[in-house]
Formats: sequence, C-alpha cells, structure tokens
Amino acid sequence: MKMTFLSSGMMLSFIGFALFSISDACSKGLAGQLDPFEVAFSGGVLGFLILPFIRRPHEPYSDIFATDRPSMWLLRAISTFVSTAASVMAFMLLPMPEALALMFLMPFFVTLISVGLLKERVSGWTWLSVVVGFLGVLIVLRPGVRAFHLGHLCAVIAAAANAASVIAYRLAGNNNARLSLFGSSLFGPLIGDGLLMLMHASWPHGAATWALLLGYGFLAALGQLFMMMATALAPANRVALPQYSQMIWAVVFSYLLFHQPLDTWTFVGIMVVTLSGMLHWIRQKLRYERIVLEEHWRRHHTSEPQSAAHKNYL
Repeated sequence: MKMTFLSSGMMLSFIGFALFSISDACSKGLAGQLDPFEVAFSGGVLGFLILPFIRRPHEPYSDIFATDRPSMWLLRAISTFVSTAASVMAFMLLPMPEALALMFLMPFFVTLISVGLLKERVSGWTWLSVVVGFLGVLIVLRPGVRAFHLGHLCAVIAAAANAASVIAYRLAGNNNARLSLFGSSLFGPLIGDGLLMLMHASWPHGAATWALLLGYGFLAALGQLFMMMATALAPANRVALPQYSQMIWAVVFSYLLFHQPLDTWTFVGIMVVTLSGMLHWIRQKLRYERIVLEEHWRRHHTSEPQSAAHKNYL
C-alpha cells in the first residue's frame, strides 16, 4: 500500500510538472501578441477556478487571508507576483530550455538566504550541488562571449523570487490553512500584474490567442492542484524529482514548436544544471531513507512486544 501511494504521488507530480511546462509554452506562444503582465494576470484570475477543489468541507473561503504571520503572507504574494511576471517575460524572450536553466538557480538563492539571513547550517553536499548548478548557469550564459540581455535578467529574477517564496513558506510555519497558502499565490499576480498591465493591456483577438491565454492560466492552476495532491501522497523529496522532466519538455517544445535549436555549449550547461538538481535530490533521498531507518530501529528496539504480523509489516 505504501508503494502504491508513493507511485501515485510521483505520477501526479509528473503530470503537474508537465502541465506547468505546457503552460510555459503557451506563454511563449503569446510573445508579441499580448503584454507579459497581462498574460501573468490571467494566471491569477484563472487560479480561482480550482479553489473549490482545494477547500476542505466547511472551510470558509475567508481563510484565503487567514494567517498567523501576515508579513509572510504578503511576502509570498509579492514574490509570486514577481516570479510570474519575470518568468513569462523570460520565456517570451529566451529559448525555453535556456530560461528554465536559469530558473533552476532557485536552490542557489535559497541556500544563500538560508545561510546569510536565517543563519542556518547547510551541508557540504548541498553546497556541492549549488556550486555545480552555478557552474552550469555560467556555461549557459558564457559571460564575455554572449550578450546578457533582459530575458536572462528576468529568468534570474524569477529564480530569486521563487526562492523568497520558499523561505516565506518555511517561516510561516505549518499552522496556516491550505486556502491561505494558495490564496497568497493568487492575489500577488492578480493585483501586481493587474496594475502593471493597465497602460499596455489590449483585448485578445482571435481564437488562437484566446486558447493560448486560457491555456497558460488554467494549466498553471491545474498543475498547482496536481502538485498539492502529489504532496499529500508522497514525501516531498520524491515529489520534487519529476521537476527535472520540465527540461525534457522545454527542449522538445523549443525544437518542435518554436524552432529554436540549442548550441552545444548551451546544451552542456543545461545538463550540468540538471545534474546539480539530481545531486540535491539524491542527498534528500538518502536523508529521508536514513530518517525512516532510524524510526524503524527506534520502534523495533524501544516499543512493547508486537504481533508477528505487525513486525512483518514494519
């Protein structure tokens, strides 16, 4: 039964990240047709469609704003607004794998914030994965050889904003309602991108434009729902592993849909960035298995005598 839960959780996670990737491809398809802030705004609007599926029975919708730490709710809202706007612009301006590789800098920023501001201890393994990821990004960018333009800056900003959101979730604790955690990620883009799009917004024209716009917002929201279901069925370290399948989607879309082939060095850099993520996942997997073994040992040696059937289950 346990393996069934883990397998279903990972499958839901794969589906969730696939939906995110298709959503990103929709945003890139809107380049030159709509303002990036208008596209990001649609994500906040369409995200409300899945609130009924997240809300527990008898849980009031007012819990969207319920939080023990309003400052962390506000930080999550602002960081989500910044990350959505910056990521949409990055995907519009860069090949999808290149933009995604830079966004995979998020663990690097999380580590820096954890050490610099939160004074947390970070293992050598974590530093190794961060350094490898940073080297991969340098290979992708190749400073001095390639021009660093707005698309690259937006991708880096998106990574930093996502890291701030992760830190805000961590500092908020585990006592917040699910609607509160999800609500902050809706109102950030809704208000921030809504204000920024006012001067350049235009009404979408044509069925294809509407389909891409609705696809971006709805699939991003649906991906969030699948990820929440996945985390309820499997440990976080297993749910996070399929994230790197996004790079496969990005490469396929870049070649087949947008006709943007990668040069050799960019491909190498992307592989190095992906390797850094795999190193971090391996570390998390080993840590999780060690905790499970320690818990098993503690129960086996400290609890009262148990039935043979229960021992076999353990």
